Amino acid sequence: MTSAVIDLSDSALEVAPRLLGAVLSHSTAEGTVAVRLTEVEAYLGAGVDPGSHAFRGPTPRIASMYGPPGHLYTYFTYGMHVCANVVCSPVGEASAVLLRAGEVVEGHELARLRRPTARTDRDLARGPANLVRALGILLGEDGASLFAPPFGLSGVGAGEAGEPVVGPGPRIERSLRTGVSGDGGREPFDWRFHLAGEPSVSAYKRHPRA
Repeated sequence: MTSAVIDLSDSALEVAPRLLGAVLSHSTAEGTVAVRLTEVEAYLGAGVDPGSHAFRGPTPRIASMYGPPGHLYTYFTYGMHVCANVVCSPVGEASAVLLRAGEVVEGHELARLRRPTARTDRDLARGPANLVRALGILLGEDGASLFAPPFGLSGVGAGEAGEPVVGPGPRIERSLRTGVSGDGGREPFDWRFHLAGEPSVSAYKRHPRA
């Protein structure tokens, strides 16, 4: 896949499928791990998306979600996990893509050290919390640029659901977002995108209150 900067100035709903097949890397003192993205979810902003952290408007906790596109939005969930999002849209418009799963393409040994419970390499970055652990992303890196060290984001995926990735490759499938409660986990919020047939894609789980 040809390396290129992805245009993140559109809304998360447009950007999400384009990120599939892109490669996100993160470097630390331990080394570099890179992940090819295979599953993402789009989240929009105030009054639009009931599944979004920004549904009720801006707060200090989600300030980076309103920041410039191409930056990181991290948050802590279930009292134990960090999740990572790519911020999209112009400044002031809350829009982000949750990184749900990927295939480790660089730094396998380091990723295995960080994910000792992974049964196989396909599980190293399978699920949003596991992806963050494999990459070594910290909660405190909220707001960091994904196009400047220690991060890197390259590669262009398909533009629309159902189209192949650049060149021959798997198709993009679209479904409801996984584990989202309330209206945000129901139609019309089928804003989860993944590469068909990819073993690193996580299983869909419907929230009991969706």
